[in-house]
Amino acid sequence: MDDAPSIWRIIGPTIRAGETYALDRDMTEADALAYWMSDDRETFVVEENGELIGTYFMRANQAGGGKHICNCGYITSVSATGRGVARAMCQHSLGYARQRGYRGMQFNFVVSTNTRAVTLWESFGFEIVGRLPLAFLHPTLGYVDALVMFRSV
Repeated sequence: MDDAPSIWRIIGPTIRAGETYALDRDMTEADALAYWMSDDRETFVVEENGELIGTYFMRANQAGGGKHICNCGYITSVSATGRGVARAMCQHSLGYARQRGYRGMQFNFVVSTNTRAVTLWESFGFEIVGRLPLAFLHPTLGYVDALVMFRSV
């Protein structure tokens, strides 16, 4: 099954909102899917009753000497927000990262106003290891900080 149209229905609204990902809000569907499903990452989906309700990707955060740390991006469909989908994806990704031999997971750019995500990641043991002052232009709040979060796996 080609999941691309369903993945777009999940990631498109989040990209267009421009509140949580440092991606061009006007990027095309093709460019968004190329980003989310590129060859340098593994892409996963969550299905419920035949409908995709969440997706995440995992990739090495850096090349060479940094490839033992992975990076992930997660998006839940609007209809599934608040139902534990992101929690399930994070839990799955941590187990999968261990299986793949990664030694840690790093989120490079968590928008500080995305408090649901920050709280969720912290509940899994991620720590804020860096703060990028005013690094993200939020569409309604203006410039806000971005966080670097990390945990060992």
